Amino acid sequence: MEKRHFHRELGELNRKILKMGNAVENLISRSVESLKKRDTELARDIINSDEKIDKMEIDIDETCINLLALYQPMAIDLRFIATALMITTDLERIGDLAVDIAERTLELADKPLLKPLIDVPKLATLAEQMVHQSLEAFINHNSDLAIEVCRHDDEADHLRDLVYMEIIQIITNNGSVAPRAIPLLLVARHLERICDHATNIAEDVVYMVQAQMLKHHPR
Repeated sequence: MEKRHFHRELGELNRKILKMGNAVENLISRSVESLKKRDTELARDIINSDEKIDKMEIDIDETCINLLALYQPMAIDLRFIATALMITTDLERIGDLAVDIAERTLELADKPLLKPLIDVPKLATLAEQMVHQSLEAFINHNSDLAIEVCRHDDEADHLRDLVYMEIIQIITNNGSVAPRAIPLLLVARHLERICDHATNIAEDVVYMVQAQMLKHHPR
């Protein structure tokens, strides 16, 4: 009976993580949409969603701690719960970064766009893809997909650098555009950090499935 209850609660924990992951994915896409359209109403709605994500993280953390205390799980079950604790931290931070992008939207709303956002949309697409695939890897206990997500981290860094170089060149040629350019630099940084957190999730999935730590290992 106790084992059946334990696995039922593990299933509920899994559903909570999926719900939080879906909410965070939605925040990323909406924050980028707010930037593209300079939609201040949407941006403010995203900013106001931050508390909801925080509450999800607290709920999942409490669920994990209760499971550890009540059932003292071993092996894969223990790694699953430990991974859940780590993943929710990264998901909460991704939510914060989506909010940061929405705040940049408010800064840019009354200013003409600095070109068609340069390579920011490419980086945004990659960030959404990496977060989605890292969560899919977690759902399906798919370490191969998780490793594939990790391999995209260098691509994210490269796209961020392209944005940085182009924007810095634009500012060098015309310093008056700096108020429009600097928020885009920050957006590129926010998106690259989202990719970093997706990579963290993927590394945690590999640990969960294979009991192998990828963090700090050469690519």
